[in-house]
Amino acid sequence: MPYVTVGQENSAPIKLYYEDVGSGRPIVLVHGFPLSGRSWEKQVPALLQAGYRVITYDRRGFGNSSQPSFGYDYDTFVQDLHLLVTELDLRDVVLCGMSMGGGEVARYLGTYGSDRVTGAVIISGVPPFLLKTPETPDGLDQSVFDDIQAAIAKDRLAYLTDFLSAFFNTDVLLGKRVSDEVVRDSWNIASGASPIGTWSCPPTWHTDFREDLTGIDVPTLVMHGDADRILPIEATGARTHKAIQGSRFVIVKGAPHGMLWTHADEVNRGLLDFLAAQAKATTTKRAQKVTA
Repeated sequence: MPYVTVGQENSAPIKLYYEDVGSGRPIVLVHGFPLSGRSWEKQVPALLQAGYRVITYDRRGFGNSSQPSFGYDYDTFVQDLHLLVTELDLRDVVLCGMSMGGGEVARYLGTYGSDRVTGAVIISGVPPFLLKTPETPDGLDQSVFDDIQAAIAKDRLAYLTDFLSAFFNTDVLLGKRVSDEVVRDSWNIASGASPIGTWSCPPTWHTDFREDLTGIDVPTLVMHGDADRILPIEATGARTHKAIQGSRFVIVKGAPHGMLWTHADEVNRGLLDFLAAQAKATTTKRAQKVTA
């Protein structure tokens, strides 16, 4: 199993598990809470068939990666991602993040710039800024995030059951677009995550990504479901699209937060269309530079 070392805690290295398959232009897929790189199961085959090199990895504390007691903040998350990108020497890479992973895409570009990156995708993303403040009166009260942490501390496994129900909109889509088995598998993955890491993540959801977004200078796709109960589209996707100049906005009708599975065909179509258009634009831009 391949790993990249991103730090150390006491006697043990902190390692990220990753998978690197296919050949062609690289795309890095960054998963959402509280899952792992396996959440891209429906996207990886489509990307491989289209000729991309696909890299998935598990965020620290989740999946097969190490479970340290610290580092659950976006500055550390993107440092981990940067170490993966540089260790694999990825260039002309597209960064694609889902939910929390959308925050990593935004903060990565805000921190490290686009030297190695030619495109960005934010699916069901947490940006731009969820917290209620005097300048963001429509945001969520701090108590919302405190209550989530309290629920995780009280009974993490019960919390995961409730969370995944809202994640997939099971009251509407179970047996139609998602099976009991898929929900159960997601719960199994989530239950194996670090209890400390799981508890530590909710405060990161109100990280302020507004400055990161306005500085993005690569073609960007923002994709969101209009039935997302975890991160409602009006507070997240719509505002993210508005903040990123020239971004493409794809609204997936009837899709919940977990639309990577429930609306995989729609997601894949939107993703592949964007990647094809973005690759064409990049090729044209380079050709113009050569002839200039």
